[in-house]
Amino acid sequence: MNIKIKPRNPVESTRVYVYNILHDNIINLYLKPGYSISEKEIADLLNVSRTPVREAFIQLSQEDLIETYPQKGTYVSLIDLELVEQSRFMREVLESAIAQLAAKEFPKELLFDLQSNLNMQNFCIQENNYPQMMKYDDEFHKILFKGTKKERVWESIQMISAQLNRLRTLRLAATPIDIWEMTYKEHCMIFKAIQEKNIDLAKETMKQHLTTVIYYKIELQQKYPEYFK
Repeated sequence: MNIKIKPRNPVESTRVYVYNILHDNIINLYLKPGYSISEKEIADLLNVSRTPVREAFIQLSQEDLIETYPQKGTYVSLIDLELVEQSRFMREVLESAIAQLAAKEFPKELLFDLQSNLNMQNFCIQENNYPQMMKYDDEFHKILFKGTKKERVWESIQMISAQLNRLRTLRLAATPIDIWEMTYKEHCMIFKAIQEKNIDLAKETMKQHLTTVIYYKIELQQKYPEYFK
């Protein structure tokens, strides 16, 4: 099994540890869509009992990341483009509004955090490290919600974004480096619009940034048909 195991945080429960391992591996496509997994296999691999694994499976099932079929077993779910579009639409609508709010008023210390984040994105591109690029991509958007005091809205978005996040990972892993650079440049444009308090530009740039998935999802489906419903 091609699975990445990170050290356990002493303060996290066994269930949370198992969930985080499986979630990260599914989102980052180390556990590919359609892959068969079992409670016993995961429990043995992580050296834990089957109870926390079962609990993690339930949570992942609720997020549409795994599916269990009677008499057949449990599998990493295929990417559902209808669910991808729903989460993309939600992000486009909400984050365009967030960009407007951020351009009106944004804490100076968080502008510094955005700039530092962009520096790390650029470094990830140079190092060809797409899992870390995904991490800083998400963090960039999270900072915008934090700066506009809408952190709970960000948490709500994350609850339905698993399918979209797998598609984003596939895009970053499967497409040329210039796609990464385009993502980085769009983030830079959003940052500049917020810095200059250009409300209209911030909104339109964010909307364009979150619309690009529409154009590449069909291409990825054609290239990796086995990953999609």
